Amino acid sequence: MTDRLVGAAPPRSTRDGAAAPDGQEARPGRRRARRFQPAWLFMAPSLLILGVFVLFPILRSLYYSFFDWTVGAVSQQFVGFGNYVQLAHDPQFWNALRVTLEYTVVSVVLLVVLGFVAALLLQRDTLLNRIVRSVFFFPTIVSLVTIGLVWKFLLDPDIGLVGGLTALVGLPSVAWLQSTSLALPTVIFVAVWKSIGFAMILFIAGLKGVPAERYEAAELDGANRWQTVWRITLPSIRPTLLFTSMILTIQSFQVFDLVYVMTGGGPVFATDSLVNLLYRDGFVNYQTGYASAISWVLFVIVMLISLLQLRLFRYDDVD
Repeated sequence: MTDRLVGAAPPRSTRDGAAAPDGQEARPGRRRARRFQPAWLFMAPSLLILGVFVLFPILRSLYYSFFDWTVGAVSQQFVGFGNYVQLAHDPQFWNALRVTLEYTVVSVVLLVVLGFVAALLLQRDTLLNRIVRSVFFFPTIVSLVTIGLVWKFLLDPDIGLVGGLTALVGLPSVAWLQSTSLALPTVIFVAVWKSIGFAMILFIAGLKGVPAERYEAAELDGANRWQTVWRITLPSIRPTLLFTSMILTIQSFQVFDLVYVMTGGGPVFATDSLVNLLYRDGFVNYQTGYASAISWVLFVIVMLISLLQLRLFRYDDVD
């Protein structure tokens, strides 16, 4: 009896200190009692605002898109995917999609290329470069409505400054915003002029994160300026390229203020963007269901293009 007591193993204790019965293993993964996290109290106001003013309207618009929802109607008829089918046969939708795609592709490509070139030229922290950076970046902090009104006045063929300058050199006055062939390129020019400083600042931040050792190794290998940019700089700032292109693409697909102020979607729908069409159907014609369907199609398009950009600019930490 004494030998059995001496050779017996001590009772196993559980996580809370109580002895575990014989034959039962104490589970090391036993969950602790959850404590209330005070951080939720600080996040609660923001989460409440986000849910009420962002998440709820998004889900509500999806609900509206399945109805022939018209503001002021006595009853709202459920149409299922009828609004989406109608979109597929709507020439104004396809025209707005073409205009938006053209605006997005041209403006994003120009902004990425010009912003990168400007960053290369102005990345050194000299007094002159800081002044030039400020000049480039200043239009970025001005609202699109203000930018649109100013350029609409400057490009007016009768009283605009641009028309006056062309008259001084003997050139005929050009109706930039009244021409079906020139209106969209003019809007794209103004958009690029406004946002080039934003792209430049992002690229400068990316360039400053490239290790100097890579450039020193390239110089020792005899690489010229172009080879250094192509083989060292661009691969090193791939995350910056991804972020910049995605942000600019999303902004371009959502263009409304500039188009609405400068052309109103004209002339003859030559600058009619998807958001401009959405606004006209939803807030002018009060076809809320149809406008909601446009918004969700736009959401899907932006998501697909963003996934494509993620695939295109994917990178590894070992790159």
